[in-house]
Amino acid sequence: MPSASDKPARAKASSAHGAGEPAASNFIRHVVEADLASGKHAQRRWAGRPGPASVQRDAPADPARIRTRFPPEPNGYLHIGHAKSICLNFGIAIDYAGACHLRFDDTNPEKEEQEYVDSIIAAVKWLGFDWGPHLYFASDYFDFMYQAAEALVQAGHAYVDEQSADEIRAGRGTLTEAGKNSPYRDRQREESLARLREMRDGRHADGSMVLRAKIDMASPNINLRDPILYRIRRATHHRTGDKWCIYPMYTYAHPIEDALENVTHSLCTLEFEDQRPFYDWLLERLADCDLLLRPLPQQIEFARLNLTYVVLSKRKLIQLVEERHCESWDDPRLPTLAGARRRGYTPGGFRLFADRIGVSKADSWIEYSVLEECMRDDLNASAERRIAVLDPVKLIVDNYPEGEVEECFAPNHPNKPELGKRPVPFSRELWIEREDFEETPPKGYFRLFPGNSVRLRYGYVVKCTGCDKDAEGRVTAVHCEYIPDTMSGTPGAEKVKVKGAIHWLSAAHSHAGEVRIFDRLFRDAHPGRERDFLEDLNPNSKRILSAQLEPALKDAQPEERFQFERHGYFCADMHDSRPGAPVFNRAVTLKDSWVPPKG
Repeated sequence: MPSASDKPARAKASSAHGAGEPAASNFIRHVVEADLASGKHAQRRWAGRPGPASVQRDAPADPARIRTRFPPEPNGYLHIGHAKSICLNFGIAIDYAGACHLRFDDTNPEKEEQEYVDSIIAAVKWLGFDWGPHLYFASDYFDFMYQAAEALVQAGHAYVDEQSADEIRAGRGTLTEAGKNSPYRDRQREESLARLREMRDGRHADGSMVLRAKIDMASPNINLRDPILYRIRRATHHRTGDKWCIYPMYTYAHPIEDALENVTHSLCTLEFEDQRPFYDWLLERLADCDLLLRPLPQQIEFARLNLTYVVLSKRKLIQLVEERHCESWDDPRLPTLAGARRRGYTPGGFRLFADRIGVSKADSWIEYSVLEECMRDDLNASAERRIAVLDPVKLIVDNYPEGEVEECFAPNHPNKPELGKRPVPFSRELWIEREDFEETPPKGYFRLFPGNSVRLRYGYVVKCTGCDKDAEGRVTAVHCEYIPDTMSGTPGAEKVKVKGAIHWLSAAHSHAGEVRIFDRLFRDAHPGRERDFLEDLNPNSKRILSAQLEPALKDAQPEERFQFERHGYFCADMHDSRPGAPVFNRAVTLKDSWVPPKG
């Protein structure tokens, strides 16, 4: 039977994949299924909370045979690439009745902040995943990691090196030349242990010495040339304060965290493939020292997400925010999950995207349009319809009585009749899109021009009679006459045939509202490939419009999403919307028609 601790993850199994789409098979799932069939992890034990082997031995049998983890570093905001990893790790756990841990690899106190921890927790929850009680930090294990470091020294697998950083770097060699042994490599174990304890006790300056693994300085894999395990760094940690002045390297800490948490399959991106031999070496040595139990975690690498028209480098994202090319970490143009959420992207769209692009060992580029199409598919199914006129010009129905108002009815969702209809007031003066009138129309134009008739969607058929202009020749109002007995949904409404239909709003009943049109942040598919990536910024990535909105939109709540007919999918801004005055962000257009701007 499943344990209570694993119920939260499985309770949301329906949200692990895109709506109506089962998980696609991949090489990672094949490994998991083979391990389950062989009973590889059948004897794995769990203490209810991670701990050293002495604690694990007394633990009851663990019913969750599969454990994955999502291990972000709390030094920035999650981005779209992380969504793939989140969906993969939590999806595997959900589909195989396992558990997925959320763990913060907080081994670098100089770059970590509680703000990032909070934002990561919010992003994973927003995507629809629940780790239950399994929230951990690398700093939870600092005591054990230090204990393991002493054990490695005592077993002859590690030593304290007092060379400078430059000397260590030079001694590691190159891809074609072997490294050279440190003059401290063969020092007595007792001496290294004494130096390590002095490092821990703050008796040496930052950078004056490090703890290194003793593996093979001639290895063709540079990662095995006595990698650094601990360094001296006097910095206040966001959780442990000033308790420690030495901190473990990520590559040392990560495998230990996996083992202590009984992770079965440690899924990571391809850049860690060359680190796998060290991952395995370290865990085997600690198991030999009787500090860890077998079976040990298995690291499996997959290709990271490479998406056109975005940058996912943490350094570049920080630069975009700090230099104010974007307004904040949740700027809707940024590829952060916080920005995507504010823009109006959906958790379901991301899960659908993760399923469609799949998981492989080969690096490839995914077109940004694939992500947009997943968002369209998810929003099309869920977003109610509303009317907005983004570039308004008056349409005056000259033969409609002044002061008279009647209700037209528009469906809230064309494919969900159970959602009903809403009234849309019709009056003598309306708003229409400026592009829906042409005094001299091009060939194939079926909207308003003098002498032509169109249907006002959900309303009457009208015939254009002319327009008013200002001194500069700009159209200030369009005139028309309506044809009685052509109201949509009434008997005989279709007796007048027209080729075009346009949307509209009653000028007396609509309200003005701010609408933000967001476009791709970069105009080049591969920003920075041929020049500084900042030179590829799209100058038209944000436009602010004063639009006319239908009455039903006045009460829109923050993060509520709608399809604005003909214009795309929009979301009420989660920060700038006010009661009775929502601000809308365009999430995605109705169809893919993007053309890179010139320049």
